[in-house]
Amino acid sequence: MNAAISALAEDRRFGPDDGDPMDLIAAALRKDGYIVLPAPLPPAMLAGLLRHFRSIDRERFRRAGIGREEEHQLNRFVRSDEIFWLDSSNPAVTAYLSWMETLRLGLNRRLFLGLFDYECHYAYYDRGTFYKKHLDAFKGSTNRVLSTVLYLTPNWQPRDGGELAIYPPETNDAPSADPFLKVAPRFGQMVIFLSEDFPHEVLTVNRPRYSVTGWFRVNNSLGDSIDPAL
Repeated sequence: MNAAISALAEDRRFGPDDGDPMDLIAAALRKDGYIVLPAPLPPAMLAGLLRHFRSIDRERFRRAGIGREEEHQLNRFVRSDEIFWLDSSNPAVTAYLSWMETLRLGLNRRLFLGLFDYECHYAYYDRGTFYKKHLDAFKGSTNRVLSTVLYLTPNWQPRDGGELAIYPPETNDAPSADPFLKVAPRFGQMVIFLSEDFPHEVLTVNRPRYSVTGWFRVNNSLGDSIDPAL
C-alpha cells in the first residue's frame, strides 16, 4: 500500500489498532457516504502542492463556471472562485495524483465502484467569494461518483470563514435542511463524499483560501471515445 495512505494509521482519528486505513475509508463511505480525514498526506507533499499553487500566476487561473459542455456558464451569484486544472507536469502534483490513484484502486477493490480516473484543479477563493449550495453530480446524468477536497490554506482560523457546509441528501419529503456538517479548511485536511448524494456549499471566505478539488469518475465512453474531463 502507498506509504501516504498507510500514514493514516498514525492520524489522531485512525490509530494503529483500528485496522487498514483503506478499509476504514471504504467502510465510512459505505456506511455514511462521506469521511473527513484530518491529515492524510505527508507534510512534504502538502508543502510541495502549496509552493506550486503559489507559484502560478493568477492570470492563469480562470473564473469557475457551472454546468458541463454546452450547459457550462459563468454565474457570479452562484460561485465566485477561480480554478486551475492540474496535470502531471509538476512533481508535487504527480505525487498527489499517485496517492489518489492508490486510493482509486483500493476503493474499487473494496466497494466495486468502477472508478475509472480522477480529475482535479486548484481552487482559489479570494476575500468575499463563495460557492452556493449545489450538487457535484445529478443522478443518472454524469460520471462523477466521489468528490474530494484537500485544503491548502496555512494557519486557518475560524474567523477566516470558507467552511464546507454539507447538507443531508434531499428527497421529495425533505427537500431542504440545515447542514449536518461544516468542514473547516484547515491545512492538510481532506473530505471525500458521494458526488450525487450530498448538496454542499462553500461559505463566504474572509481571507484567501486554497484547495485541491477533484472527482473520481466512471467511464461513460461510447466506443473508443472517453468522456472528457472538464
